[in-house]
Amino acid sequence: MAYPIAQEENELSGIFINTHGNEENSEDRIQNAQTLPPADHGRGAYLSLACCTIAQAPIWGYSVSFGIFQEYYSDPMHGIDASAGAIATVGSMQMGIMYLMMPVIFVILNKYPYLRRWCGPVGLLITVTSLSASAFVSNIVGLIATQGALYSVGCGLLFSPISLYMDEWFIQRKGLAYGIMWSGKSSVGVAMPFIFSSLLRRFGLRATILSWAVASAIMIAPTLVFLRPRIPLPSVSRSRPLSFTFLRHSSFWMMQFGIVIQSLGYLMPSTYLASYASAIGLSSVTGPILLALFSMASVPGSLIHGWLGDKLSATKVILLSSLGSAVPVFLLWGLGRQISTMVAFVILYGFFAGGFSSTWSSMLHEIKRDDRTAETSLVFGLLLGGRGLGYLLGGPISGSLLSIKEAMTEEPLGYATKYGPMILCTGITAIMGAWAPLWKGARIVGHQGLTTCSRIFATN
Repeated sequence: MAYPIAQEENELSGIFINTHGNEENSEDRIQNAQTLPPADHGRGAYLSLACCTIAQAPIWGYSVSFGIFQEYYSDPMHGIDASAGAIATVGSMQMGIMYLMMPVIFVILNKYPYLRRWCGPVGLLITVTSLSASAFVSNIVGLIATQGALYSVGCGLLFSPISLYMDEWFIQRKGLAYGIMWSGKSSVGVAMPFIFSSLLRRFGLRATILSWAVASAIMIAPTLVFLRPRIPLPSVSRSRPLSFTFLRHSSFWMMQFGIVIQSLGYLMPSTYLASYASAIGLSSVTGPILLALFSMASVPGSLIHGWLGDKLSATKVILLSSLGSAVPVFLLWGLGRQISTMVAFVILYGFFAGGFSSTWSSMLHEIKRDDRTAETSLVFGLLLGGRGLGYLLGGPISGSLLSIKEAMTEEPLGYATKYGPMILCTGITAIMGAWAPLWKGARIVGHQGLTTCSRIFATN
């Protein structure tokens, strides 16, 4: 699936402006376009991809490993007097608010591109400050304010310009590039559960969080130096208004709905895997192992789904991810509680569900096919916002599902445990992630049915 160069030309027509805020003539724009470094290949593209991938570690490292902290904070010995659902809300807010703020930030950064250079430094300052402050709080309100709210704002400011620069540097191979970037997020989840679990046992919570704050600053600082936009940033606002006409098309809303529902249940396994393993009698090291396997499987999942997004239609790739992640939930997590079953579950679920984000490149192509004037970064920001809404809803919903059954049972099925309602919810939301292709298929079947009926009546 090839992405048209017209998108790049549309960007140029709005970005190359003179000091008076008027667009340059077409001849000047063509000359500017010819002086740009090449997209999809070359030193600049590969360096930007490397920076974007490395930056995923400090942005997501704590969030993807929050299941370890979920178990730690839930232990009454460690001083956080709150329900499991309230603590889970912190983890869901870390990703939820960050994703939810993307549409607003993307609109601002498209209107005022010169602000992009400030997002990284300000985001790093907020991230390190809020994470360090969270090491000294001892109640759920402070935890929600620092780790849940401020920390996600800082990470969101770090992530925003990264996404916009990726959209500039990669056009024909956008799906593969995003797949590599998302695999960076998954890769950090392989090692961090073990590192955090070991640090918590040996040094305690405060030292663990402070050390991660320092490590985040060290990792993100070089990317702020080397990551550069492909299209020069103007010093004034854009004169061309953003087009929101794509909101009139059902293709956007059907895909957005699928993203919200899939995101609602996506974090439930990773958030509660460590607690679930402990509840069914597995050793303490099992939780970090399961989380690491989940993240490890997400790496090839992100790459393959991203690569497929450049080759196949959005319908096929989304169906593969959604149905592929629902089957192991129902058949493995729900029907067994042995270590072998759980290992198989996290590998399969991590591969298919972890690759769902990489299907967004094919979604963007589908939406832009219906509306050529749609701004890619704006559509992408709104899709990210839908994911954030699902994450925010998922935290309190998972806590409510967990309280339906008060105690664990001795039954061999995962459905029979107090996690049973959560297992069902995760599987159902995984299937509903394919809402767009299911809706499209239902329309085709309905249309064919009406056509057949009309022919029967016509012959009679």
